[in-house]
Amino acid sequence: MDTEISGFDRRRVTVADGVALNVAVGGSGSPIVLLHGFPQTHLMWRHVAADLAADHTVICPDLRGYGDSDKPADPAGTAYAKRTMAADVVALARALGHDRFALAGHDRGALVAVRAGLDHPDAITHLAFLDALPTLDTWDVMRGASAAVGWHLYLMAQPPGLPERLISACADAFFGHFLDVWTADPDAIPAPVRAAYLKASREAVPSIVADYRASAGIDLDHDRADRAAGNRLRVPVTVLQQDWGAALGYDAAALWRAWAPDLTHRTVTCGHFMAEEAPAEVVKALRTLLARKSSGGATRSGA
Repeated sequence: MDTEISGFDRRRVTVADGVALNVAVGGSGSPIVLLHGFPQTHLMWRHVAADLAADHTVICPDLRGYGDSDKPADPAGTAYAKRTMAADVVALARALGHDRFALAGHDRGALVAVRAGLDHPDAITHLAFLDALPTLDTWDVMRGASAAVGWHLYLMAQPPGLPERLISACADAFFGHFLDVWTADPDAIPAPVRAAYLKASREAVPSIVADYRASAGIDLDHDRADRAAGNRLRVPVTVLQQDWGAALGYDAAALWRAWAPDLTHRTVTCGHFMAEEAPAEVVKALRTLLARKSSGGATRSGA
């Protein structure tokens, strides 16, 4: 199986001093940027992107610190702030000729997309988030024994040194664990794709840890400041999630609604990697989102 997105061109685009992103670009029409999650690369969008490219310009980067994108050092603890990574995405779109674009993110990419929507509201037309909660809410709902599901969050939140050494010592086992336990359909990630994810991840341990560490520090500071100021996402938003809320005791739709008044929220029946396990459902949801106009703050359910 080819580990490229069919019909897409690969490019390197400089988005900040000393930072270039690897990006796959295909199709034509109104632009949408797709951001991958952990422990993946832009390749996770291979099915969704190929479909959307029929009538959209589809831009699939590797986030900074992941895949074939640059992996800057992080001595100040800000290189992997979602604010920094969101600025990369806006710079990428502009470099490709798009001042306004739709944005969808899965997992870690969803956190970057949230920050892009808050920091760059004039650049974003629509937002979609796949199987994630905003950073502030993630930490708020992780309590007691149920927090064991997020054990990796606590590991990678530790000060630099030990997490990197522990993960590097068994990188394939560490990253492979999540590909195994978070996937309801193992066939959704074929062996060549899995091998590509593991190779990319083992080569990026320090930057992946730095990304997670930021979400236990500077990203929380930014989210708290926005919540205190009453800042919200001003565009149509679609969220697709597994039904983790029922298992962990929180109302995911209500948490998202506090950030996104114009919300469509759905639970889906598949594993975490829904763009690979249920691509047709993801494509349908994205196409429905892209057809929406702002409702001035209305909240939807279903669809």
